[in-house]
Amino acid sequence: MENTILSGVHQAIGNTPMVHLSRITENLDGNIFAKLEYLNPGFSKKDRIALQIIEEAEKDGILKPNDTVVELTSGNTGTGLAIVCAVKGYKFVAVMSKGNSMERARMMRALGAEVVLVDQAPGSPVGQVSGEDLAKVEEVAQQITKERNAFRADQFNHLGIIHAHEFHTGEEIWKQTNGKVDVFLDFAGSGGTFTGCAKTLKKYNPSIRCYFVEPFTASFYSAQPSSNLNHKIQGGGYSMDLPLLDKNLVTNYIRVTDEEATQVARELAIKEGIFAGFSSGANVAAALKLLKGEEKGANIVLTINDSGLKYLSTDLYE
Repeated sequence: MENTILSGVHQAIGNTPMVHLSRITENLDGNIFAKLEYLNPGFSKKDRIALQIIEEAEKDGILKPNDTVVELTSGNTGTGLAIVCAVKGYKFVAVMSKGNSMERARMMRALGAEVVLVDQAPGSPVGQVSGEDLAKVEEVAQQITKERNAFRADQFNHLGIIHAHEFHTGEEIWKQTNGKVDVFLDFAGSGGTFTGCAKTLKKYNPSIRCYFVEPFTASFYSAQPSSNLNHKIQGGGYSMDLPLLDKNLVTNYIRVTDEEATQVARELAIKEGIFAGFSSGANVAAALKLLKGEEKGANIVLTINDSGLKYLSTDLYE
């Protein structure tokens, strides 16, 4: 694409670079390869699913010119949809919990989206969005979709979230690593990145191990009780059933604490020059645990999910 002029910024989504995290793993046996998804136009991997969902809806004739698109979001999918809708001429309404960082709401508004902020459930701390908070957002998203006769992107149920990573991200990973992948892992968001990438990687090599990462206090799939459904790792870990997560692809589950995710995100910035968010810190923290334990000597691949710029109002980078 180096010598190509794109017809719109949506064509810049995907084909992100891969980096060997050699500094953060300096004294460990094994490697971590990080796909820099925060270099997408909306600064997150969710740009991929936004484009896939919209283009599949167009292809199926569900989405027509001047239609309105509505989606529940923690901010990243909403940003991706705001970008794609801006370029393609659709109106976009993002419905988000007030518990998410406000940078995201401001960015979506700047991109032309209408942003509807929903109050958190009683007792939920700001910056810590639970499944109960998300349920309140879902109610409002459904109501707006009905009132405006809109297209609901529905990221937790639309197969496009798998296809984006099965047809693109997973294929890119395989090519960039020349197939030298032992392990893939991802944090519990909508389950699309995990299922899509794992499906493609296991197609090429069925022996690749795939781990699903959850917040330590709010695990749903791990065989451990949840002690606190509120946590700092925004954009996932809602302790709810994920309809599109294929559990048959999961080798095991790993739990990461808020403190581990925060500390490793900060180390990524200082040691690797990678300015990322909480869930990226959680991914790398999980990979480090594996290299120190059952996956010693392995080549682990993961995604850097979004940019630290989206968390400047939080305590991630004080």
